[in-house]
Amino acid sequence: MRMLTVFVSTVLLATTLTAPVSAGVKPAAGTTDVVFQRADFASGTSEGTTADDGLSFATPAGTTSYTDALGTRLWEYARWTGPERPVGFPATELIASWTADVPPGSWLQVETRARNTVGLTKWYVLGRWAYEEQDIRRTSVPGQGDADATVAVDTLVAAAGRRIEAYQLRLTLYREPGSTVRPRVRTLGAMASNVPERKTVPVSPGGGAWGTELAVPRRSQNVHRGHYPEWDGGGQAWCSPTSTTMVLGYWGRWPSAQDTSWVDPSDPDPEVDHAARFTYDHAYEGAGNWPFNTAYAGRYGLDGFVTRLRSLTELERLIAAGIPVITSQSFKKNELPGAGYGTDGHIMVVVGFTSTGDVIANDPASSSNATVRRVYPRADFENVWLRSSSSGGVVYVIHPPGRALPASTPGLPANW
Repeated sequence: MRMLTVFVSTVLLATTLTAPVSAGVKPAAGTTDVVFQRADFASGTSEGTTADDGLSFATPAGTTSYTDALGTRLWEYARWTGPERPVGFPATELIASWTADVPPGSWLQVETRARNTVGLTKWYVLGRWAYEEQDIRRTSVPGQGDADATVAVDTLVAAAGRRIEAYQLRLTLYREPGSTVRPRVRTLGAMASNVPERKTVPVSPGGGAWGTELAVPRRSQNVHRGHYPEWDGGGQAWCSPTSTTMVLGYWGRWPSAQDTSWVDPSDPDPEVDHAARFTYDHAYEGAGNWPFNTAYAGRYGLDGFVTRLRSLTELERLIAAGIPVITSQSFKKNELPGAGYGTDGHIMVVVGFTSTGDVIANDPASSSNATVRRVYPRADFENVWLRSSSSGGVVYVIHPPGRALPASTPGLPANW
């Protein structure tokens, strides 16, 4: 579960569906402004890094100590600072996401700073990441707020009157002093957005995927209720890693029996327990950190990123290309017919659309794997996913590096 800080509207959306179309349709005024930009490691400033197939640790730029619950250790580091990137509109939020190869004895930190009407902000930490647990505690960093912005778990949120006009990313790679380990970041990107205030969202026209359903494995979070309380105890807390696991399974890249050998043999679907453990954010105290889930997919050679979509029309582009989409939404009971529950924040996988345009979802908030497949009315789903009191259209997109993404919506800033 990803908790939200606002209450959701009880207003239901009543509207008429439009038949499928193959071309992109420009959203109406008042929809989300969003852009996703990938980092170019050949630009910017390098301090001990090399840009080859990604960004790698080459030579140490210095040493520093780091203290967490595992103690104080000395690390050598290399750093890359990206150039300033204009957003193209005044953004209120920014989320960075990445995939990386981080062997034992190494880790990474992602930071950003923004330019607003006052000038440049300080650097904010958006995540400290490692696959394993023996080097650092994987974590977001609370308590970074100031007059310019604050960090809400994984999201830089601009202060009132200080919207983000441009930003920089900074990436620091750490390894044990004297080590030959070479941590490497394969992909890094940032999504900047401005979600308009709106209680209801009009239904979008079809985008070419009606009648398409992808064969995504089905996994229930609720069969893990009470499992491994040190990683937030399963059940409703594990919607994000359960959804991520389903998509990894679709691509044939989820944990092996050896990877999950530590899981209690009586536990069903040990790959879900594995994902919960290795996406767990020790400051947030949960497995719902959005970029930590896409970074976890990188452990298995997949590319992944966090962005916002403007409509189900856009989401259909990905489904039509054979790419399932993980969505974040919140709703009260009865706002999403067929769900049978309410939530302050929930993750599920959109796997397709019925012949009449309704959403087919693998919803992990189900009593068993057999009941995970759900069909949700298009208008209601789009409303509870896109409105400003929900996630404003947040998604994870996870795919193999060789699997090309479809073109994004023509005439609008690219959001993937």
